[in-house]
Amino acid sequence: MHVDVAELRDFYAGLLGRMVTRHIREALRTTIDVSPSDRILGLGFATPFLGPQLGRAERVLAFMPAPQGVLDWPPGELSATALVEDTALPLPDAAVDLAILVHALETSSRPPELMAELRRVLTANGRLFLVVPNRQGAWARSDTSPFGYGRPYSRSQLRSLLGETGFNVVSWATALHMWPTKQRSLLSLSPAMEKIGRHVWPAFAGVTCVYAQKSTIAAVTARPRRRFAPALEPALQPGVGMVDAA
Repeated sequence: MHVDVAELRDFYAGLLGRMVTRHIREALRTTIDVSPSDRILGLGFATPFLGPQLGRAERVLAFMPAPQGVLDWPPGELSATALVEDTALPLPDAAVDLAILVHALETSSRPPELMAELRRVLTANGRLFLVVPNRQGAWARSDTSPFGYGRPYSRSQLRSLLGETGFNVVSWATALHMWPTKQRSLLSLSPAMEKIGRHVWPAFAGVTCVYAQKSTIAAVTARPRRRFAPALEPALQPGVGMVDAA
């Protein structure tokens, strides 16, 4: 289930959304290094986390899936966004050095095909940063934020999906360790809760962040192609049961 792009925009403009942005940006900053030659792709609704990369990377693109909708970004500059089919990205092979996915994997109707398409557009040493609702966390059970929609994942499910589609996990991180609430008094405690939660209850974080790298050997898991058989056989064949008029 995709969240409408206008709802995502309004959420990240609010108090809770700004808190989410701050903590996930911190996980991203401490996990990956961006070089001036990097070409970065954000998929889903990743624009709140792509802003710091503008001016640091060679190019930053933001692709948004068609069922979600698209917004112009960055404001006041040439648009870097596009409305796409997430399993058929309008990019040549090996065009991207780093892909950042937020509100993408959990809402995809075809996760293996999505990951295979990302592997295609990533360079030989391409990297992937996924932000996914944690199956054990409270955020996946609440509709207070967009992380309450779609399919949440456990670490074992993510590891299995990445391995099957040709990625090696490099590191894990967690974020959003407090209860999803819009109360200002509780949100003011979020910096302390993040610091404590990373050490005391990381298994119950709101989101799991996984940093992975494209494997040098393609995945070998075979997925059989579906074959469709006719549901009905013709009741009559030409010439069968017919009387010659002559």
